[in-house]
Order: sequence, then C-alpha cells, then structure tokens
Amino acid sequence: MAKVTSKFQVTVPKVVADQYGIHPGDDIEWVPAGEVIRVVPPSARSPKLDLRTRLRLFDEVTQRVRRQTPLRKGSEPSDRGWTREQLYDRGRSH
Repeated sequence: MAKVTSKFQVTVPKVVADQYGIHPGDDIEWVPAGEVIRVVPPSARSPKLDLRTRLRLFDEVTQRVRRQTPLRKGSEPSDRGWTREQLYDRGRSH
C-alpha cells in the first residue's frame, strides 16, 4: 500500500510500474469511478492522433450513423450550433 505525502504525491510500487510500463516522467491519469479512483497508465490510453486523422475518423463515423439513422418524414438535418472542427479546439481532457 502506498502513502500519500504532504504534497499529495504517491509512489507507484516498482512491481506495478514494471507490469504496466510506467517510467519516471510519465503522465498518469486519475479517473474518478464512483467509490474508487482508476489510475490509467500511459500505455492504456488511446494513441494521440493528429487533427487530420481525428477529423477523418469523425467524418467516417458520422457517415455510418447517417446511413443507419434515416430522417423522419418531413424533417431536415438540424443545425446543432457547432462544427466538428470546434470539437477539437477545446483540446483533450487530462
């Protein structure tokens, strides 16, 4: 069991660090999950993709959803008030 220091730092046990590929300087994500906290090592996160790739993937998914979800009779695609590019301006959560 690890102790939390006065600076709210926690030491990752070497056995755990080795098993999950955690190295000094790595960013570890702390995710609230109800009554527990998940610690997500860098190797478990999705790879960082460049903007062009993320937009291409977004377009592919959008096209699949549009093909699977027909519009109701007499309805038009609604203006959501945002564009796909604006989704990526906000950055990724850390």
